[in-house]
Amino acid sequence: MTVESIPKPSGRLVQDVPVDLHAEIELAGRRLEGADPLDVLGWAVDRFGDELVVTSSFQDCVLVDLAARAEPTVHVVFLDTGFHFPETLAYLRRIERRYDLNLEVVRPGLADDEFPCGSPRCCELRKVEPLNRVLATKSAWVTGVRRVDTPERADAAVVAWDPAKRIVKVNPLVAWTDDDVEAYVVEHDLPRHPLNAVGYLSIGCAPTTRPVAAGEDPRAGRWPDSDKTECGLHL
Repeated sequence: MTVESIPKPSGRLVQDVPVDLHAEIELAGRRLEGADPLDVLGWAVDRFGDELVVTSSFQDCVLVDLAARAEPTVHVVFLDTGFHFPETLAYLRRIERRYDLNLEVVRPGLADDEFPCGSPRCCELRKVEPLNRVLATKSAWVTGVRRVDTPERADAAVVAWDPAKRIVKVNPLVAWTDDDVEAYVVEHDLPRHPLNAVGYLSIGCAPTTRPVAAGEDPRAGRWPDSDKTECGLHL
């Protein structure tokens, strides 16, 4: 699937976006809505090339598998907060070897006792700011955001302008359900995160993630006993 090229952005702005880029994003969003994620990623690779970055939390490897199929050398980033489960870090390395990933592990540069996991500014300083440093060098960002994840993501677009980060945001899995993800894992015989076997379905940092019970929302295990649903990366 292709989207015809648009001239270089003019100096005029629409919603703080150069008008021609705004038109291109709108066109791409309409054409790619409902498209196969591999087609969405193929468009993103063709359009942005080395200016594209994929971020993954490595709670599974569905997005990584798709991105590697679209472009084996695509830049993949993992945000290492310093508080991940050892199983997540082991899984990360397993997937890195499987796909020979062009992987960058980004760390916040803080000591463990500075803004530790669960403190008020932890996500801001250990995830958001490190990611922003990466995105400042790129033109487009591929995420695993899905509309079913949280109410805040219910209206997420497949292609959009992120005004806070001033970057094109591409969400190839945005329309997928949990069943779609599971079907893809089974169909492609993908490795599972080892904590899945003991009830961890949405996996973040160890101090703020718990397993979920059968039938419970997968994200109920994130920031339990709190009304927090987002770390800030996608707000």
